[in-house]
Amino acid sequence: MRVTSLAVVGVFAFAATAAGSVYYTLQNNIESVDVSALLGNDPAAPEEPTGITDPNAGLPISLVLLGSDDRSGVNAEIGGEDEGMRSDTTIVLHISADRSRMEMVSIPRDSLVEVPSCTMTDGTTTDATSETMFNEVFSRGWNYGGDIDSAVGCTVKTLQSLTGLTIDGFALVDFAGFQDMIDAIGGVSICIPEDIAAPDAGLYLTAGQQTLDGVQALGLARARKGTGANMDGSDLNRIGRQQELLAATLRTVLDKNILTNTPDLLKFLNAATSSLTASPELASLPNMSGLAYSLRTITSDKITFMTIPITTAPSNEYRVVWTSEADTVWANMVADQPIVTVEEPEVADPAATATETPDTSVDPATPEETTPVETKDPGQEAFTSADTTAVCG
Repeated sequence: MRVTSLAVVGVFAFAATAAGSVYYTLQNNIESVDVSALLGNDPAAPEEPTGITDPNAGLPISLVLLGSDDRSGVNAEIGGEDEGMRSDTTIVLHISADRSRMEMVSIPRDSLVEVPSCTMTDGTTTDATSETMFNEVFSRGWNYGGDIDSAVGCTVKTLQSLTGLTIDGFALVDFAGFQDMIDAIGGVSICIPEDIAAPDAGLYLTAGQQTLDGVQALGLARARKGTGANMDGSDLNRIGRQQELLAATLRTVLDKNILTNTPDLLKFLNAATSSLTASPELASLPNMSGLAYSLRTITSDKITFMTIPITTAPSNEYRVVWTSEADTVWANMVADQPIVTVEEPEVADPAATATETPDTSVDPATPEETTPVETKDPGQEAFTSADTTAVCG
């Protein structure tokens, strides 16, 4: 009995040590950056975790997701070495208070916007500017402040000024981190409508349903120029492909039950956290776990993607400005309302339809004239994660 007791204690001690080691590894993978002081906010005192709980339960959450083109270290091997740092991918993610809805709104990098004065970590400030390309905001903070804190702080402050939202946190991922996350879930299945050749991104794909590995997925997310699939250099078309790729990734995570399979989940989390820089709220594993757990019942048709409504800038045909529809999107998000309202089609009264007399005044051989419908750039249309499941061909 004494030997058995010691063995049981040994097993539990080993399990506890292993769990603690995994927790330590994952937690220390994440680089935490607190920009609250740069925004004029007092940093919140950290709360002691009490199990898997959502620290913001019952409250809506607005986050900023940033894709960094950092070209140092391992990222230089992927994208080529280059100085400075930019963020060509910016997505505002809103999670409803009841955790039943997620909405992701992409910001085109070529948007001309009003940029407020930003405070750097060394206490210096930048001048407020107008008609500034949104892509410049992140690099301005990096160039003047010399660190991620200043770059992200300026981006968050600008977004809050433009949208009226309170940004609750951010996450920044680089090339290597994105590749590793895709490989960790075994790749993503996505429909490629036509052959793609994008030499600058090292991307060559054939048309059809494809399962992309990390290298291919990153190439699809980065590519702008080439042949096939609207590779015309447009940032808007690239945003559309990025949104479809994110939707496919979310579907893969949900379909493979990765969130409930411990080995797969640990592999995914290790990849996801290894190249992640986040605000303290998201850099905490208990907080992330609690938020993820509160979203466990969300379905793909409740995850909406869209690009903020835009039009060509009057001052520059190669730049864009946000339309009045953008104001409605941000106002709905601030009010925690769906950013897209789906109108239910009117259903005709069966009794009235049955007694109607057909109108024979129109010659059936002569087609009626129709009014052309204006088409928007596909990148501006909202869609859900469930909408991208169409079969190729």
